[in-house]
Amino acid sequence: MATTTASIDVDVSPDRVWQLIGGFDSLPDWLPYIPVSELSEGGRVRRLKNEGGEVIIERLEAFDNEARTYSYSILQAPFPVGGYLSTLTVHSTPRPGTARVEWSGSFTPDGVSDDDAVALFHDIYTQGLAALDHTLSTPPASK
Repeated sequence: MATTTASIDVDVSPDRVWQLIGGFDSLPDWLPYIPVSELSEGGRVRRLKNEGGEVIIERLEAFDNEARTYSYSILQAPFPVGGYLSTLTVHSTPRPGTARVEWSGSFTPDGVSDDDAVALFHDIYTQGLAALDHTLSTPPASK
């Protein structure tokens, strides 16, 4: 089993970050390369489409609103791994008004090396957290 973790500190309160990313259907709100998310099975399964139209189906495995964390598994995806489990968590930091967002995953590479699978997901997490930081730091458009 391979694992990777990426994190970023943002100058936004943990509660505000969680308000944006804490919904299992919220990826299109902050992750540009996932423009479509549709919930099913009472909100426990999400069907995502990436910018290339590829489908990713994920199941919510654990959710803790108070701890600002959720975990999900991949049921179907164009990734060379199996047994995928990922966790997204928003932590408080000692500095008021800042949060640390951590995205981690464990998986079994399928047809690729551990290093290649780790590099793939570490890149996804790092780019995703950079997109989150950009979303949080960009003022809303005026109407």
